[in-house]
This record gives sequence, C-alpha cells and structure tokens, in this order.
Amino acid sequence: MERLILSEVDYKELQSKLEKITSQLDKLGKQNHLSEKWLDNQDVCIILKISTRTLQNYRDKGILPFSQISNKIYYKASDIEKHLEDNYIRIW
Repeated sequence: MERLILSEVDYKELQSKLEKITSQLDKLGKQNHLSEKWLDNQDVCIILKISTRTLQNYRDKGILPFSQISNKIYYKASDIEKHLEDNYIRIW
C-alpha cells in the first residue's frame, strides 16, 4: 500500500471539501419528498372526522390537494395539517 503525505494546508482543504459534500448530501436527503407521509381517503376522513362525500367535496372545490393513481387517492399529511392550521379559530 502506497502512502501519501499531505501538507497541513492540503489536509484542511480536503477536510473543507468533504464537509461541503456532506452538507450537500444532508440537504438532498431532507428534500426527499417521498419521506413525507401520504394518507388515503380513510385516514383523512378519520383525522378530520368527515364523511367520504365531504372529502370528495373538498377535492372538487380545491380545498385539499391530492394525488390519484388509478382509483386510489392520496393526500400529503402536511396538506392536511395546513388545512387544520388555516381553519384554526382562537376563542380568547
């Protein structure tokens, strides 16, 4: 095995570049949208305590964004949470 000798300056430059790469990889990992939880109709109806017909009305009126694959409909958990936050009423 061959050994390389790095100067302190070269070592610090290499270390700095590795830290930048690590930081970029961390950012990419956080941007992975599939890591977000997706909910189906049943989950959303239970969370919001609404009927499937009301949920369909929300879709039709554009109140809740959704994704549809074949006959299955999915909602982002963050969109459901945003809907709840947007309709939060403080009574103080």
